[in-house]
Amino acid sequence: MHEKLVQIGIRFRQWMHDNLTHAATHFGLTVTGPPRHGWMDRSISAPTEGALWLRVVSEDQHWSGDDIWTGNQAANALAGLPKPYVLDVYEWTNWQHQRAELMTLLPGTPCTPTDALHLTDDWWLNLRKTMDTIAATPTDRVNTAQAEVTGRIQHHFGDAAVHKVHQWETAHGDLRWAHLMGPDFGLLDWKQWGRAPAGTDAATLLHDSLAVPELAERVREVFADVLNTDAGQLAQRYVKAKRARR
Repeated sequence: MHEKLVQIGIRFRQWMHDNLTHAATHFGLTVTGPPRHGWMDRSISAPTEGALWLRVVSEDQHWSGDDIWTGNQAANALAGLPKPYVLDVYEWTNWQHQRAELMTLLPGTPCTPTDALHLTDDWWLNLRKTMDTIAATPTDRVNTAQAEVTGRIQHHFGDAAVHKVHQWETAHGDLRWAHLMGPDFGLLDWKQWGRAPAGTDAATLLHDSLAVPELAERVREVFADVLNTDAGQLAQRYVKAKRARR
């Protein structure tokens, strides 16, 4: 059974490579670097000529078309932020529904928690300014609803745990180190952005930093006025419950 699953995975990855090639041909571009696979291999991305980035995501037709499906393109509305911008989109059906997004390419490389220990004060300032801008941006998109917050917190902490959200804001929705660029600040992967409990982004980054105590302390300092509020404490409780389930 294990060998069969391995072979299925290999064939699926090759199929995703073929989808990337098909998208590059559609845009008249050539892939110039090794591709990177996303979560569960459901997406594949690579740099192309012209200093661009090409991403292809594959999804069952029943699930395609939701906010996550169009999140990267919808994030173009957040003008002026250090992030990729979608230049063109191409969709087609090949067993599953495919979506190719041609984007601008940010300089630098994604951070690891170890890398983050060496980031400059200006980098941290740009992070905080960007998160404040996102939080204050109105949107009808939803990252997290009350029912999800309640379900995850009560499942992990018990029915008596505080779970009612009184303060909401716009969030990136997946603020992890793999989505942050260095040495110049940049923020990747906008497919999940939308309304969420206030402090969700800060709580997510803190949780992603806990393995490096010095880094976690820096995150706490930068977002102290967010994390040390009732809303911030609730956001941390929610993120901990969410990550524990994963």
